[in-house]
Amino acid sequence: MFKKILIPTDGSTLAAQAANKGVCFARKIGAEVVALYVTQPFAATVGFDGMAAAYAITDEDYDKTAAEQAQKYLKAVMDRAETAGVKATARAVSNFNVADGIVQAVEEDNCDLIFIGSHGRSGLSRLLLGSVTIKVLSLAKTAVLVYRVKESE
Repeated sequence: MFKKILIPTDGSTLAAQAANKGVCFARKIGAEVVALYVTQPFAATVGFDGMAAAYAITDEDYDKTAAEQAQKYLKAVMDRAETAGVKATARAVSNFNVADGIVQAVEEDNCDLIFIGSHGRSGLSRLLLGSVTIKVLSLAKTAVLVYRVKESE
């Protein structure tokens, strides 16, 4: 049914848990995986009000650090896929909105499923923290499988 599964990661323990389950799922159905890390441009992280000078970091330093993080986080998913015998590619993109970056990558890589984790927060916690997963659900034109991650695993 699904041939190419996009698995986004942010490097967190919970995202790693979801990625592991996504790779296992891909193996069971014979699909390939596209591991994705979305970084935000430097301007998005410090705002547009001149705060960048206070951080004493340049765009180049930020881009280098973001690329190193992406490589580290994507390597974890790629290693898991290799261990499971699942064909996988890694991709890092930059977008002001992480959910938009995920949806754009799905379209560009012709994926037919997004396998994404969710904390399962509700109430005020969900309202205050927002949710990339919820935003992806509202934007995606392809199937989305939401894996409820468990904090205790």
